[in-house]
Amino acid sequence: MKINKPTTPSRRHMTGINYRDFLTASEPHKALTKGGKRGVGRNAFGRITTRHKGGGHKRKYRQIDFKYNKFNIPAKVETVEYDPYRSGFIALVCYEDGERRYVLAPKSVKVGDKMIVSEKAELKAGNRVMLKNAPVGTYVYNVEIKPLGGAKIARSAGNYAEVIAHDSGYMHLKMPSSEIRKVLDTCWASIGEVSNDEHKLVVIGKAGRSRWMGIRPTVRGSAMNPVDHPYGGGEGKSGRGLRRAKTKWGKPSGKGQKTRTPKKYSNQLVVRRRKVGKKR
Repeated sequence: MKINKPTTPSRRHMTGINYRDFLTASEPHKALTKGGKRGVGRNAFGRITTRHKGGGHKRKYRQIDFKYNKFNIPAKVETVEYDPYRSGFIALVCYEDGERRYVLAPKSVKVGDKMIVSEKAELKAGNRVMLKNAPVGTYVYNVEIKPLGGAKIARSAGNYAEVIAHDSGYMHLKMPSSEIRKVLDTCWASIGEVSNDEHKLVVIGKAGRSRWMGIRPTVRGSAMNPVDHPYGGGEGKSGRGLRRAKTKWGKPSGKGQKTRTPKKYSNQLVVRRRKVGKKR
């Protein structure tokens, strides 16, 4: 981590990632980038569907390969780079047939490392195998939910899922959320864990840095009027006055409550629910 000298009150606690220790390129590969307007939390009608988003620094999108559909062709890591759209680092890899793609970089990856997508691949960081070929105790990331459907699970910085059991065509994976879930053993996954595991230790330090990141201010429900939030109103500083926490729209929210849809299609694949609340 990078610690700043306390030249101002906000710099006293601000921390950051020392990118020079990890990254090897400052500009992205142009053929794999594109511009475009960000949604900033709005839908097709321009209405806000996710609050507290907007502004921030201009970003260039890097096209990341989550399909990994080049089988049995070795690839070599050319650069390790920063991606403004995700918390983990990305790596530019060059396959033996000359094609270049961006992939999510595993922890401790270096320029010159080799990786391959193959059923018979060695169990080393960055290689991609079918889950049925991963022994119990293996850490995996970029896990598919459907075979050849593209990586969906464990993609953010420092994340991984742990293989804990083989069960008649399914693998039991312990998710980053502590949930244990069944996934078809013909799904593909990358060995290792996602890079930049120090991301969770970063202290933003000041409001302005949040605005650079595209995060707008959040107003507490208890500071609103009764018409605007269930916690609003009251004389002075009032508690919420309700047994259970709820959102602005009256729906249950965290603090140990179950918020999962009762009849969700994937309930039959969940072996053990995630632990929530203070006891986690």
